[in-house]
Amino acid sequence: MRFGVVVFPGSDAADCYYVIDQVLGHSVSYIWHQDKDLTDFDCVILPGGFSYGDYLRAGSVAAVAPVMDGIVKYADQGGLILGIGNGFQVLLEAGLLAGAMRRNETPRFRCHDVFLKVENDTLPFTNRYRRGEVISVPIAHGEGNYYIDHQELAALEQEGQVVFRYCTEAGEITPEANPNGSIGNIAGICSKKGNVLGLMPHPERCTEEILGNTAGQRLFLSILNWLGINRQEGVTVHG
Repeated sequence: MRFGVVVFPGSDAADCYYVIDQVLGHSVSYIWHQDKDLTDFDCVILPGGFSYGDYLRAGSVAAVAPVMDGIVKYADQGGLILGIGNGFQVLLEAGLLAGAMRRNETPRFRCHDVFLKVENDTLPFTNRYRRGEVISVPIAHGEGNYYIDHQELAALEQEGQVVFRYCTEAGEITPEANPNGSIGNIAGICSKKGNVLGLMPHPERCTEEILGNTAGQRLFLSILNWLGINRQEGVTVHG
């Protein structure tokens, strides 16, 4: 299996690369923002950071980079795409996920751990979690206020495309647990086919015991499990 991590100017691509290479022990390559051929990859990651300095709107310049032609084609063919933080913003700007991202309701950069409730455990990215499970994952963003109109929100809910919500430690969906004002406390959504996931929290930053939390590692193990080549257990599910 081979992962690809897209590198835009300003991306924090090294964190995701490290997780795939050093924590999971799988093949991974950087994908330059001018590349278009993604045929060699089993999963493509758009990492966090500040692509192109986040000029105009977060992710808006990256959304028209040459690599996005390949990303759109790859998604249409059912390829697995994970957008984290700024990567989520890029996927929204490119139209691969529904909705838009605004500045945090309280206009300041938020950098701390949050609790997330898993709303969908049937995806390539979430099959190692349980629906209703509460996990702790760090955030680091100034523009994480997800918005979509109420009609489209209802469609997301109905189709099971809301994947993660901000919640309390007890799993309650409250305004106080929402760090940025996102509608419906939404922290992550997927495409209709379920092969594209975007989330604002950073699972790659909680994948090792030394960090005090390994909840994020299960997102990456879910991908391996989905593709049927998890080296540790040799388990194949879904597919």
